[in-house]
Amino acid sequence: MATSTRQQPPWQPPPIPDQKEAQLPSLKIWNSLTRSKTPFVPLDWRNRTVTWYACGPTVYDDAHLGHARNYVSTDIIRRILRDYFKYKVKFIMNITDVDDKIIVRGRQQHLLAQFISKRSDLEHNGLETSLAALKAYLTKNLPRISPDIPPAQIEEQVRSKYGAVLQGDALEGGVAGDKEAKVKMHIKTVLAASKAIVLLQDSSIGKEDFYTETQDILLPYLDSLHGSSIDADDHTIFTRLTQKFETRFMEDVRSLGCLDPDEVTRVTEYSQQIVDFVEKIEENGFAYATSDGSVYFDIEAFEAAHNNYARLEPWNRNDTELQADGEGALSKKSSEKRSDADFALWKSSKPGEPSWPSPWGRGRPGWHIECSAMASDKLGSQIDIHSGGIDLAFPHHDNELAQSEAFWLDKSHEHQHQWVNYFMHMGHLSIQGSKMSKSLKNFTTIREALAKGDWTPRGLRIVFLLGGWKEGIEITGDVIKAGTAWEDKLNNFFINAIDVLDRRSPSTESASGGEIEQSVNDALAKASRDTYDALCDSFNTPLVMATISELISTYNTADKSQVSPSTTAEVAKWVTSLVNIFGLDGTSSPPGTTIGWSGIAIAEAGKPYVYPLSAMRDELRRKARSANGLTPEDIQSISKSNDGILNTQKHGAERFAQIVSKFETDLHALTESPTLSKEVLQLCDRLRDVDLWDQGIYLEDRDGNQPALVRPVTRELLAARQDKEERERVKQQAKESREKEAIAKADKGQLSQLQMFRTSEYSAWDGEGLPLKDAQGEEITKSRAKKLRKDWERQKKLHEAWQKSRGS
Repeated sequence: MATSTRQQPPWQPPPIPDQKEAQLPSLKIWNSLTRSKTPFVPLDWRNRTVTWYACGPTVYDDAHLGHARNYVSTDIIRRILRDYFKYKVKFIMNITDVDDKIIVRGRQQHLLAQFISKRSDLEHNGLETSLAALKAYLTKNLPRISPDIPPAQIEEQVRSKYGAVLQGDALEGGVAGDKEAKVKMHIKTVLAASKAIVLLQDSSIGKEDFYTETQDILLPYLDSLHGSSIDADDHTIFTRLTQKFETRFMEDVRSLGCLDPDEVTRVTEYSQQIVDFVEKIEENGFAYATSDGSVYFDIEAFEAAHNNYARLEPWNRNDTELQADGEGALSKKSSEKRSDADFALWKSSKPGEPSWPSPWGRGRPGWHIECSAMASDKLGSQIDIHSGGIDLAFPHHDNELAQSEAFWLDKSHEHQHQWVNYFMHMGHLSIQGSKMSKSLKNFTTIREALAKGDWTPRGLRIVFLLGGWKEGIEITGDVIKAGTAWEDKLNNFFINAIDVLDRRSPSTESASGGEIEQSVNDALAKASRDTYDALCDSFNTPLVMATISELISTYNTADKSQVSPSTTAEVAKWVTSLVNIFGLDGTSSPPGTTIGWSGIAIAEAGKPYVYPLSAMRDELRRKARSANGLTPEDIQSISKSNDGILNTQKHGAERFAQIVSKFETDLHALTESPTLSKEVLQLCDRLRDVDLWDQGIYLEDRDGNQPALVRPVTRELLAARQDKEERERVKQQAKESREKEAIAKADKGQLSQLQMFRTSEYSAWDGEGLPLKDAQGEEITKSRAKKLRKDWERQKKLHEAWQKSRGS
C-alpha cells in the first residue's frame, strides 16, 4: 500500500534574472514538484520562449469529456502564456500508438472480425462461443454470480448479489468509488450479452445486433484463446486502430477550439531513438537486462547515486496497484527483477505482440520511456513545463523524471538532476463521484456530447474556466447552470454593446455623464488590474471569470444616457480580448478588430432584409400606439419608404424575402379595417414571435422610442419562451379542469335528492327518500343514517343549484 511518510525532495528553482533586464511578469505556477506556487522563470527568458511537453492520448478509442477536461484546460493555459503574457510557446505533444491497451484492443478487434466472418451458423457456433465467453467474463469480473447460471436468470442474480452496489453503496463498506463504477460497467456488459444470448436461443435477434451486444464479452475471450497466435509482425493489425483514433482525436480537440501542437511525436516513429535512450541509461549504470530480453530501471542504483525517485508523489512509491497499472496488462512478473518497484524500459515481445529490433532481442518500448525519449529529442536536457492529467503523476510521470535524469546524468550538463522545472497536472472530470475514464466506460465521447447538443465547445470551456485547471470538477446541475448563466450574460452584453456602437452619433458621443461614466472607466481599470493579479496567481481563471461578470454588472446598471459609446467600446473590447485569450471564440485570437464572439449576430443573408423590416415595424408600432392611431395614409407612407427592401438580391436569402413580402401584403390588406391600429400591432407581434423567430431571429422591443434590438434566438430566449409556454399550458389545464369540475358538478345536480337512494341497495324509504332499511330488510343504523343524511343534504344543494341554472 501507499505510504505518506515520504516527503518531496528539494526543488531547484531556475536562476531568477534581474527583473529590469528580463521584465518578466510576476507569474507563479502551482508546481506539482513542490505542491506549491513557484515563480515562473523560463530557461530562455531572454527570448521569452517557453518549452512545453504535454502527454497526449493513447489512441485506442474515441476521446471523452474527461480527455476534453485535460486538453481544453491545457489549451487555455497555453493561450494565456502566448496571448496574455506574450511568451513564445514551443508546444510538443506525443501520441501513444503502441502500448498494452492498444495491443490488446487491436488483437481483439482483429480476432472478432475474423470470428464473425467465419461463422455463418450464428445459432450454433456463435451461441456456443458466446456462452463460454459469458462464463469466463462472470468468473473474472463478477465473482458473486455463479458462472454456470443460465443467461435468462442472470438479471435476477445481479439484483440479488449486487443490488446494493446498483443503489449506490460500496462493495465492502465506506464510500462508493471507482471499484463500484467498474462493477456497474461489468453488470451492464453482462446484462446486455445475456439478453442477446436469450434472444438468439429464441431465434429473435439478427447477426449484427447479436455481435453488437455480445462483443464486450467476446473480445477478451477470443484474445485469451487466440491472441498469442496472430501474426504480430503485421503491424497493420494495430496501426489500423491507432491511425483511425488519432485522426478522430485531432478532429475532436479541434472541434473544441484547441490549438494544434507545434509538433506531434509518435512512439512507432521513435523505436531506434528509444533503444538508444535505454542503452544510455544502461551505460550510466541505472538499468539492467533480464534473460528474456527485457530491460528494467534500477531504482536502488539510481537512489544510491544521490538521485531522487518519485519526485512528484513519493508517498505512492509503494502502491502496488499503481505500479501494476503503470506496467500494463500484458506484463508478467519477473523473478529476475532486482526490486518489485523496478519498471520496464524495454519489454521483450511475447507471441502476439508487435516488436522492433534491439541489442537485447526483439521487443517494444515500456510505457514511460516513450515520453522521456521524445521530449528529450525535441526539447533537450531540460524542459520548462511538462503536463498531463493528475492520474499520470505516479507512476508515469515519476518514472519519466527518473529515467530522463538517469539519461542526462553527465557532468557537462548543468541542472543534471532536474529534467523538468514545472510540472502541471490537470484535474479530473468526475461523474457521480468517479473519474470519467475509458476503462470504467462511464464516459460520454466528445463527438457524442457535441452531436446531441448536450454541450457546445464554448459551454464546455466556460465550465472548465469557472472550475480552474488543477482542481477536480464534477458535472452537476449547479455547475451547468453557472456556466450557462455566465455565457448568457456575455451574450446579452455583447449584443447590447454592438447596438450602442451601431447607433453611435456625434450627439451620443458627447453625452458623457461625468461621475457615472468615470465609475465605469474606474471599474474597467480595476478589472484589468485584478485580471493581471489573478492570471499571475497560477492562472486563476475562476477569479477572472468573476471579474468579467462584475465589470459587466457595473456597466449594465449604469445610466446608458450618461455613458459615451467610446467607453462602451473600451469595455466591450477588453472583454472581447479576454474571451479570445481564453479560446471562447474558436480560432479568434487577440487583438481582434471585432467586438463580441460568434453567435450574437443574425444570419448574414438576412441582414439586408431584417434590419429595414425591423425599422419599418418600429415606425408602424410607434404610430399605432400614438394618441391619433395609425391611418391608411401612414401605412402607405411607411411602406413607400421601405420599397427598396425587396430589390436586394442575396444568395440564400429567399426565406427572408418571403417574410418581407408576406408582411407587406398582410399589412396592406388591413387598410380598410375599423380596428387598424390594433390589428397592425397584432401583425407586428406575429412577425416578432412567429415569422422571424422561426428563422432564429428575435426583435426585442424596448421602452421609450428606442428601436427594437435585432438579435439571434439564444438558448436563454428559448428557455424563457419554453417556461412561458409551460406556465400557459399549466394555466390552461387548470382552467379546463375547473370547467370539467363545474360540468361534472352540474351533471350531478340533475339527480334529485328525493331519488338518489332509491336503488336496490335499500328496501324502505321515508318521505324525503332517505333509506330506512337495507336490501335484507335490516334497520339502518343511527351512524349510517347520519352519514346518509349528510350526503342527502349535499345533493339537495347541488340539485337546487342545477334547477336555478335552468330557470326552474
